[in-house]
Amino acid sequence: MKDLKEIMNFMLGFMPWILFLFFSGQTFVSLERSILIGLLASLIFGFNELRRGFLLQWGTLFFFILCAITVNCLKWVFVAKSMGIISNGFLALVIWWTILSGKPFTLQYARAELPKERWNEPALLLSCRLLAIVWALLLTFLALVACFKSLNPSLYPDGIYLGISIAVIVGGIVFTSVYKKYKRNQAHPKL
Repeated sequence: MKDLKEIMNFMLGFMPWILFLFFSGQTFVSLERSILIGLLASLIFGFNELRRGFLLQWGTLFFFILCAITVNCLKWVFVAKSMGIISNGFLALVIWWTILSGKPFTLQYARAELPKERWNEPALLLSCRLLAIVWALLLTFLALVACFKSLNPSLYPDGIYLGISIAVIVGGIVFTSVYKKYKRNQAHPKL
């Protein structure tokens, strides 16, 4: 049960992005609507994390504010047409930034669940860095897939790209869950 709760808490950090993915649709109006949903979701689901300065949540809020300005207010079609590249690339860059700044986004989530005396354990820092790198690589891959789609718009149906996105996200969630369980078992082996 603890594993499921941790996965759900972790997923809340990505909830605005997941909602954005599923509601963006194929029209400019559906994209505008999904941007507003993402913006509201980043405030609602990420309120506590925003107050605690979580970098992923602040990056998410910044992204949806910029999208609301450029797409919803200014009606920049180029941004709308490039949204797959922009959204995946932006999220990947935020995660890479947290890694390069020495504060991987996963560490903030781990520290929220651990006693303060464990916050700087080398094994925890290494594990959080590894998980953040995996997510950064997955999102970089999705940005590259979006670039490929943009360069070859009629090669595959849109459902293929959506399927790839869902598979990558689910794969990241499964890896995160299995890796955390493995590290826990390693730290506290059952006899």
